[in-house]
Amino acid sequence: MAESPGLARRGCLSPEGILREIQINLLECKVCFEMFNTQQRERRPQNLSCGHVLCLECITALSHPLLRKLECPFCRHLCTVDSTSHCQVLGDLQELLLSRVPPPASPPHRSRGGFTLAAGPTCTTLHLHAAFGGWGTLINPTGIAVLGSSGSIVVVHDGKKRVVVFNLQGRKLQSFGQKGKANGEICYPIDVAVTPSGHVVVTDAGDRAVKVFTSRGNHMVTVKDSFQLPWGVDTDSCGQILVSDVQAGTLSQVKVDYNHPGVILERQTPISDLQCPKAVACCRLTGNTAVMEHGATERHQYRRLRVFSKDFHLLYQTDSFSLALQSTMKLNMSGVAFDRDGDVIVIDSNQGMICSLGKLQNGPVLTPLIADHLIRPVGLVLLNNTLITLDSGDHSVKVYSATSDTGPLV
Repeated sequence: MAESPGLARRGCLSPEGILREIQINLLECKVCFEMFNTQQRERRPQNLSCGHVLCLECITALSHPLLRKLECPFCRHLCTVDSTSHCQVLGDLQELLLSRVPPPASPPHRSRGGFTLAAGPTCTTLHLHAAFGGWGTLINPTGIAVLGSSGSIVVVHDGKKRVVVFNLQGRKLQSFGQKGKANGEICYPIDVAVTPSGHVVVTDAGDRAVKVFTSRGNHMVTVKDSFQLPWGVDTDSCGQILVSDVQAGTLSQVKVDYNHPGVILERQTPISDLQCPKAVACCRLTGNTAVMEHGATERHQYRRLRVFSKDFHLLYQTDSFSLALQSTMKLNMSGVAFDRDGDVIVIDSNQGMICSLGKLQNGPVLTPLIADHLIRPVGLVLLNNTLITLDSGDHSVKVYSATSDTGPLV
């Protein structure tokens, strides 16, 4: 059975919290989010040849009816239905917990289009309030953004239509961006951003382009022939597009005419000395831009965060090694965002953590925000009093808040 990364860092949980983590991370199918049940044939946990575990019903649904083969939704390994076997360990564990330990006081409550979890006792600041998506609704999602004042969530993923829009309750509102390289299609989306006017901007690594759509999915303009491998994207308060190029080592600024489809007004490269830049975030409050670099030396790899002013002068930089010297926590930064007060928030995809670094003027103040119910977070956005993360580990969007009701985010 493959390791469940969500259980590797739970030393701060109470016994009740540990039981809840076991229930969520081990005893439910991560495709349909239903609990395994050895008494119901379709809910029995089954081992794939790659080591991951699904319920029998999901294996049947995902497999080819004639070839009896399926791609593992987590590692893409090609498995055959005939090679699956009953996961006796999980069946025994479930039976033991049900017979020896009373169930948690607030079990998961499921609703159409997603599920909601009452947060258990943790040592983090924010608590899981709701989640939606799952395999099939989202397939290996890579980028997330907020669309307008309505709070609709935009996600790019590996589905037939690359852009999906949800409301905050998890109901799918629309999808667009057919898979492909033709005009208005998206080959391999990496990241997504939304302009103040509501236009959706997608970086397409497969087409080496940046593509702009209206909020309804109509193609506006494609910017290409100037990128080697566009990756992260965000927009400033004026709607100018900021794009990192992971191969060229640059940060580009693109200005398009949103009133006239196909018109590119200006493109410049204000920063050209970056090392494998990926995540990009622009603070709407200050105009500062943060870039996450994935550098490497002969001996080791490193992550470096650089923050630039509105005029692209370097204000501050730090890396994972420097942060480790200032804190007992080892943080392997992979993503970045700004909160509404201008504080820097970073993602650690490997450990499934989200932390605040503060405003950075007097050095980082490392504050853990989330280390609960995350497997592999790849993106985050902030909306009012909530922090919304995109978790590629279980193909879902997760909504966190400071309390179970309302309250300030940070």
